[in-house]
Amino acid sequence: MVFLRTSCVALAVLFAFGNLPARCQQPSGASSQSSSAHSQPAPSLSAEEIAKRLETKDKQRAAALQQVSSRRVYRMRYHGFAGNYEAEMVVDATYRAPNRKEFAVVSQSGSPFIINHIFKRLLQSEQEFLSDQNRQQDAMNTDNYTFSWAGYDPTSNGGEYVLTLSPRKKNKFLYRGKIWVDANDFAVVRIEAEPCESPSLWIKRTQIEHNYLKVNGFWLPSSDHTQSEMRLGGSADLSIEYRDYRVNNAAASRSIEVAPAGSR
Repeated sequence: MVFLRTSCVALAVLFAFGNLPARCQQPSGASSQSSSAHSQPAPSLSAEEIAKRLETKDKQRAAALQQVSSRRVYRMRYHGFAGNYEAEMVVDATYRAPNRKEFAVVSQSGSPFIINHIFKRLLQSEQEFLSDQNRQQDAMNTDNYTFSWAGYDPTSNGGEYVLTLSPRKKNKFLYRGKIWVDANDFAVVRIEAEPCESPSLWIKRTQIEHNYLKVNGFWLPSSDHTQSEMRLGGSADLSIEYRDYRVNNAAASRSIEVAPAGSR
């Protein structure tokens, strides 16, 4: 589930950010995790049953996905009393089953340090996590997490189960928070969470939000957003926007162009 799990990639950025020069390791303001009220009908399925169906469907989708490409826009801003730093990098990405990824940088601007030591480290980290063993470290399943019922959100597409997840073990690639699961497809639509363990000594707090888009039967990332507070003062804001998906799978055996991410 390479494209369905991007939290490990965001955490890799935070690791890299902890290695910025000392003058850049200070933040300022807190970012609060968003919260919303959920309607609470009696669940027809238990949280564990939903999680099991999610795991099964994810495996089926991963097995069916043969190739997908997209354009990504990476942006990062750091603000602290030592100064302000920001950068942007546009990348064309292609995934080919079972474990191959290719990246081509289209453009880049801003801080050379962020570009070379954070954005490019992100791409390297994705490739490192393509092995089955590494993917299992952050897989969203009942081996890694305990799931509990948090509510149900009605939508025009049939509704979303809201579950709270807690890691079963200490692992820097796991997180705690909430997930929204499409009630028809049993696919993750949104994640709001924080890391199980701080990814760096320099990071005080991190909030993560992932959003997903349905493309030709597959749920793929539409946006990632990670906000971090540094212990010495300052903040870092990382976002990844996914555009122009082209999916080729064995069942359809054809490519399909999709409008830019953001409309679900």
